[in-house]
Amino acid sequence: MRIGEVAAKAGVSVRALRYYEQQDLLHSTRNPGGQRQYPAGAVERVRLIQQLYSAGLPSRTIRKVLPFADSGAVSTELLELLAAERDRLNRQMTDLREVRKRLNDCITEAHKQDPDPLCLPTGPQNGTENAS
Repeated sequence: MRIGEVAAKAGVSVRALRYYEQQDLLHSTRNPGGQRQYPAGAVERVRLIQQLYSAGLPSRTIRKVLPFADSGAVSTELLELLAAERDRLNRQMTDLREVRKRLNDCITEAHKQDPDPLCLPTGPQNGTENAS
């Protein structure tokens, strides 16, 4: 598959595919005309890379995870890395749930006649921050 086809099917830019190659996350060959050719599984691999990036994993971690996705072979080091990433995601999800609850509480308060001032923004924009 050519680069434009992979980009279109995976929903990413051609530039993103080139970046993934630079990061050693994706591989292509060149045809006699010098155009990149990707294997049949490239679209699914790009989607996986996108998911891992969306979860906040850096390229270096994704590079370690992809061989497992390819072969299923796992090392102790990889298991520890995956467990650490899972724990980081769990903490992030907990934080996001807390923020969502606070926003919901603020929305509820904003609909009342006398809102709770704890839900109002604080800081220099409304003069409540000390100049220490």
